[in-house]
Amino acid sequence: MTALLIGNVGVIGDERRMAEYRAKVLDTLRLYGGGFVIRGGESEALEGDWQPEHLSVMGFPTAEHARRWYDSPEYRAIVPLRDGTHMDLILVEGEGE
Repeated sequence: MTALLIGNVGVIGDERRMAEYRAKVLDTLRLYGGGFVIRGGESEALEGDWQPEHLSVMGFPTAEHARRWYDSPEYRAIVPLRDGTHMDLILVEGEGE
């Protein structure tokens, strides 16, 4: 089953360190079969009140791939670069077309 990680970055603690995190994260995703479907860009709320600030959607072949990436030593090594930055991240699993 396809899995998506949907992330939203809010308040950024340290712009320089967050830029380094952003430069490194794609390589860690690729190691676990993942990649960006959407990274940044404009968003528009068609219903409800949600106003993401910096939205990213990452795709993985399965939820297990996504969990292995999230817990991986490669990803855990760069997580401290976003200290002080607010991030929401949810895992969604389902069937696509």
